[in-house]
Order: sequence, then structure tokens, then C-alpha cells
Amino acid sequence: MARIKFGTFLAPHHPIGESPTLQFQRDLELATHLDHLGLDEFWVGEHHSSGWEMIASPEMFLAAAAMRTHTIKLGTGVVSLPYHHPFNVAQRMVQLDHMSKGRAIFGTGPGALPSDAHTLGIDPMTQRDRQDEALGVIIRLLNGEDRFDYDSDWFTLRDAALQILPLQERMPMACASSISPSGMTMAGKYGIGALSIASTSSEGIQALPTQWKFAEDSAAKHGQTVTRDDWRVLMSWHIAPTRAQAKDEAMLGLQKWHNEYNVQVLGRPGAQWVDSAEELFGQVASGGAEGGGAAVVGTPDDLIEAILNLQQITGGFGVVLGFAHDWADTEATRRSWDLVARYVMPAVNGHLRSQIASAKWVGDNKSTLMAGASAAVMSKIMGDETAAAAMATTMQQMAARMAKEENDPVFRPGGGLPTAE
Repeated sequence: MARIKFGTFLAPHHPIGESPTLQFQRDLELATHLDHLGLDEFWVGEHHSSGWEMIASPEMFLAAAAMRTHTIKLGTGVVSLPYHHPFNVAQRMVQLDHMSKGRAIFGTGPGALPSDAHTLGIDPMTQRDRQDEALGVIIRLLNGEDRFDYDSDWFTLRDAALQILPLQERMPMACASSISPSGMTMAGKYGIGALSIASTSSEGIQALPTQWKFAEDSAAKHGQTVTRDDWRVLMSWHIAPTRAQAKDEAMLGLQKWHNEYNVQVLGRPGAQWVDSAEELFGQVASGGAEGGGAAVVGTPDDLIEAILNLQQITGGFGVVLGFAHDWADTEATRRSWDLVARYVMPAVNGHLRSQIASAKWVGDNKSTLMAGASAAVMSKIMGDETAAAAMATTMQQMAARMAKEENDPVFRPGGGLPTAE
């Protein structure tokens, strides 16, 4: 497989109480920062009712991000297809692709929040079938098929064709997958990528190999192919130079997110209010040494180990996405992403192997190398009377100073001149 790509998944999950205006601005600044660090992908979700997830249009947000970034790919994570007429979705994605100069990724889902579907009067039993139906139509439009009609029980098309096609010859696409097999099955049906968003839980991680099998089986059934390079897996992390610092920065924010969002707002199945931040940390965060949960709150080495372990469990994936959260404050979060780019990304992808091997080779052979260099220098010095006399004077001065300052603990760089041995 190719190298593992890195990105972030911004739902977003912002605690209620802060200015939405400033939250939008901070999220755009995060996109700019991650682009500067060299991350590969930036994903943004669509939600309408929880209060915590306040981006209603990922396409609009990503268009703004496109104006502030240069290389990072911009993914809708995801467009909830049952909420929209498919023609309008296709049009918006084409516009985003052109505005971003070919950096758009089209991520789709059925809609995550029951409250969103309720607000729009959509029967939850119809959502996945509607996503499937809409996706098939959108792919036809993006592929530039001849004008066609389409009649559905929830939308209609007459002589439909896009007036502008995507800038990319084939816009990357992905289906969100959680617990049910529908997302992976749909990815296989259309031969597109998958976005595993349930991998932030221990149970979700263990189910990943089975989930990928759904995609492969569906692809075979429909005469398509899927590749692990297009499989995106979501992880939760916060890292710092030490485990203690990471824990101190993230623990209270993690508790607030769990209690106020997962329990109080969503009522996520199985989630219970936890009064002790320490107890919750032990349940949720692994951090290398502590806890048994799926989140990594620890050091860069802990995250490297977790990603490589996840690669083994799954059999391989193409992109790892870090879940963007407010467990830590803004500055600590930025530092965490800095550490990901500086240490985790190059280590996971083997970019440091040649440097390490080169440094080891020089260290193993330093005596031989230095002896040859020293002999060459001394040969030139001793072949010139003036240089030899200056050398002798310098050595005498150094010897006298060393004798005088024998017990001086001050570090003096350079280590002296080479001897004529």
C-alpha cells in the first residue's frame, strides 16, 4: 500500500456557551494551520439541531477554507443526502471542486442526528435507501451522462445534466460507515471510498475487519472494485510531550464532552454520566499506559503505536483522520497537531528510516572516519613550518589553560584540535 495519509474530521463538537462567530473563525484557522503543517485531508460535517455541531453547510464552509489553504484536500464529512435534492448537491460539489482548484472530496451519509431528520419530517426508516438512491443519481450527474429523467417518491428530474462538470476527472467519493453494514455495502456497490466513523470506540475498532468485508463483498456483487487506499478510519487523540501533560490538558474537556454532549444532548446508547474525570479518563483514553479505551491521550510515541496497531487489526487502510474536538484549549490543541506533523506522520510512514540508518552508520564508523580526517589535517599542518610553529604554540596554550582550570565544570565546545597520532 501507499503511505498512510493524515487528516482531520471536524463535526464540529464545540461546547455551548462560546460565540458561534468566533467558533467558525477558529475552525477556519485550524484548516489553515493543518494545511501549513502538510496534512492531507480536512473533513467537515453537516448538522442542524444539537447546538454543539453548528456547521449546517459543509460545502459553504469548505469553500471559505479553500480560499485560505493551498494543498489540503477538502471533504464533506458528510452531506446528508436525504435532506437535499440530488441535483443541488451535485451542483454544489462541482462548484466547490472548481473553487478549491480540484481539491474536493464528496463524502455522503444518511444523516446522523435523529433530531435533524425529525425537524425535516423524514422517516428514519427511509434514510439509508434515500441515500443510496440519491448517490446513484449524483454519480451519473458528476460523470457527465447524457440528459436523463428520473422519478422518485421524494424528488424528480427532467432532462437533467450539469452545466459544469467537476474540475477533477474523477472526484473522490466516500460513504460514511458506522455500525450497520449499509455504508460499506454502498461504498462497494458504487466502487468508492469508505469513511469509518465508529472506529473511535473499542467496539467499533474490533468490527472494522468485518466492515471492510462488507465493502469487498458488495463490490464483487456489483462488478466494482474497492481499494484500502480509499478507506478512511477515524481516531480520537490528544498528544503532548509527556503523558501527564496530555492528560492534564484534555481530561476535563473530555469529561465535559462526554457528559454534556454524548449523555445529556444525544443520549447515546450505553453512555452514562460520569462524575469523576479520572474515572472517565480511564474508560475512554488509552494514553499508552493508562485506560483501555479507544482514544489516545499521551505522547507521539503512544499515537504512533496506536496507528500501527490499528493497521494490523484492520489489515490496512489509506487515511487516518483525527477527530477534532475541544478537549483541550486552542493552543494545546494546535500544539497537539504540531506534534502529529513533526513526529507521528514521518514515523508512521517510514520517512525517518534513512536518516536513522545514516546517523547509525556514521556513528559506527566514526573512529575510522575521524582518524583519516585527522591524519589529512595534520599532514598539511606539519608540512608547513609556520603552521607547525603556530600549532605548537596553540597546543602549549591549551595545555596550560587546562592545567589551570582542571576542575572547571563549564562546557567548552569544540573538543580541541586533532592530534598527530
